[in-house]
Amino acid sequence: MDIQAWTYVIVTLTFIIYIGIAIWARASTTSEFYVAGKGVSSLANGMATAADWMSAASFISMAGLISFMGRDGSMYLMGWTGGYVLLALLLAPYLRKFGKYTVPDFVGERYYSHVARIVAVCCAIFISFTYVAGQMRGVGVVFSRFLEVNISTGVIIGMGIVFFYAVMGGMKGITYTQVAQYCILIFAFLVPAIFISIMMTNNPIPQLGFGSKLVGSEGVYLLDKLDGLNQELGFAAYTSGVKSKLDIFCITAALMVGTAGLPHVIVRFFTVRRVRDARYSAGWALVFIAILYTTAPAVAAFARTNLINTVNDKEYVNIPSWFKNWEKTGLIAWVDKNNDGIVQYRSGAPFEGKPQFNEGMGLGAHGQRLLSNDLTDCTNELFVDSDIMVLANPEIARLPNWVVGLVAAGGLAAALSTAAGLLLVISTSIAHDLMKKIFVPHITEKQELLFARIAAGLAVVLAGYFGVHPPGFVAQVVAFAFGLAASSFFPVIFLGIFSKRMNKEGAISGMLTGIIFTAGYIIYFKFINPSANIPQKWLFGISPEGIGAVGMVLNFVVALVVSRFTAPPPAHVQALVEEIRIPKGASEAHEISA
Repeated sequence: MDIQAWTYVIVTLTFIIYIGIAIWARASTTSEFYVAGKGVSSLANGMATAADWMSAASFISMAGLISFMGRDGSMYLMGWTGGYVLLALLLAPYLRKFGKYTVPDFVGERYYSHVARIVAVCCAIFISFTYVAGQMRGVGVVFSRFLEVNISTGVIIGMGIVFFYAVMGGMKGITYTQVAQYCILIFAFLVPAIFISIMMTNNPIPQLGFGSKLVGSEGVYLLDKLDGLNQELGFAAYTSGVKSKLDIFCITAALMVGTAGLPHVIVRFFTVRRVRDARYSAGWALVFIAILYTTAPAVAAFARTNLINTVNDKEYVNIPSWFKNWEKTGLIAWVDKNNDGIVQYRSGAPFEGKPQFNEGMGLGAHGQRLLSNDLTDCTNELFVDSDIMVLANPEIARLPNWVVGLVAAGGLAAALSTAAGLLLVISTSIAHDLMKKIFVPHITEKQELLFARIAAGLAVVLAGYFGVHPPGFVAQVVAFAFGLAASSFFPVIFLGIFSKRMNKEGAISGMLTGIIFTAGYIIYFKFINPSANIPQKWLFGISPEGIGAVGMVLNFVVALVVSRFTAPPPAHVQALVEEIRIPKGASEAHEISA
């Protein structure tokens, strides 16, 4: 069978599995819809958390970014894995002990304020929609190539699948669907990595192949070969850094604390039976996540080496079929600037790719989309969207067609699992935190469940729009969501657990300051004035992807200062903090030992 046939078969089978699980695990109560009835085992929750966490950004885009950024791309690995350590140690067990349904629920109860709850709901919805845009783009990218439909149609198909098991099953259905999705995505990521590692280094373990010698290269190591190839083509050495250390630090910090503040990740720890299980869940999740994250740098290096060797300085008429297939999607393109018929990949931007035709802006002969007809600025003739590197890698390496179809299914599993978790956050924030807790507190459980399902359906439709019109690469969009989470939720959750003095005025002021500053910075440089999005124009040289770290600091400072000049929390709230933070019986044991 050809690639498309294998893809149809494998993707259809996975979709049948997802729908079957959703029917089996459909939610019948609000507790099952919001937190799976708090009956999920730590192992299953760890696997579901890993799938919820390893989105299209992790599966599709992260290795692609590393393949083009080289050493600088390690900030994604450090930030996203380090964030889970923070989550396991600082937040997960305490939030599970608190025992509510959502992050806005914690904020509303801890800060004894409807205003604080509404601000938290707005932050959760804003963050979740920013994040889900990246997932829907990932779905569209996979469908556009492997099922040969346009990105918009692919997004609509993905919306339909997510709508079915998110609206019907709620958190219960999503949790067990995500267990299946983790198994699919990790298998799909590892199989081609192992194949290619054996082909290139004779080592079946990609993590070791990453540092091994290349087959038939007379003792040359993979990274040395890649450094040489990059420098020959005018790029910086693959193992050298280009970005400033301050910007890398800020991006890593934003990703790290953003992980610990993401509402769709935090809510996973409300689904287990006991506080101890919440900590075990985080540990299992780290193990499952590490399998993919330690493999990603190897995949990135393999993909870039194969891309250069396969495409650079080759005649277009003899270019492999995978290249021409991806050209149809607009995610890879070639412009023959010197009319010699040879694809020349060099440093510099040849032109800016567009996913659709724009009247008057030019459409190249080989499917490339151009914003300008000025093709004399540099010698680079190749445009490659970093989001395709993982998906195209098996084709570049000429692996069997079933492996290519498996990777497509894995990319869809990664995107859909996270999209479902995000959409649930949106629906629960609206149904539980707004409708039940504020506007119509006397509704029945059946009515609340209906509100949640309606909200989830509307969220799916809006998420599809963002998938068709995304604001950037998958991993970039997700990085913005992490910055927004870091600047809004992390400080108020951390201070809500560890500071009895933190009050509602401080929390509200901090959240508003952090998210307004961070969102304003991102919107200015990415949408209002993108021409100014250069290091020389950034505040202290910090990019929009890293500005969430500054927003977090501002949140902490404003929250602490305002809380010191306003009334302390009521006594029952301070007692609640003690109860959350200190294990039961600890104070009595301390008094006895004294």
